[in-house]
Amino acid sequence: MKLVYPACFYPDEDGVFTVVVPDLKGCVTEGKDFAEALERAIDAASGWVLTSLEDGEEIPSASAQSKVKADEYKNGFVNLIVLDMDSYAEKYGEKAVRKNCTIPAWLNTRAEAANINFSAVLQEALQEKLKKMA
Repeated sequence: MKLVYPACFYPDEDGVFTVVVPDLKGCVTEGKDFAEALERAIDAASGWVLTSLEDGEEIPSASAQSKVKADEYKNGFVNLIVLDMDSYAEKYGEKAVRKNCTIPAWLNTRAEAANINFSAVLQEALQEKLKKMA
C-alpha cells in the first residue's frame, strides 16, 4: 500500500528544515538539509501510520496538496511525501495479531507430525497472495 501526504517544510536561516505532516496529528521531524528532512518526514509519517494500523485505528485521508498552506513560518512550502507501507511494515512492523482458523483434523495431525509452524505458513501464504493481487 502506497500513501501520499502533503508535508510542510520550514527552512531556518542555517538551512535546517522542520517538517510537519498536518494530516497526521503530532507528526513533526527535522533534518539538517532538505534531503535529510524529506527522508525523515517519510520515516516519521510511515511510523505514525504503521502504529495506527497496528493499533486497529483508522488512518486519516490525505488532504489535497492545494488545500495545505505552509504559512506558519517564513519561507515554508508544501511538498508531497510517498509512504511505501508494505516495505516499512515488513522492516519495522512487530505487533502480532492472533487469528483463529479451522483446518481438517487429518491435516492438523500431519502438519504437527512434520513440525510445521502454522503461523509461518499462514504468513508466507498471505504474503504470496497479496503479491499476486498487487
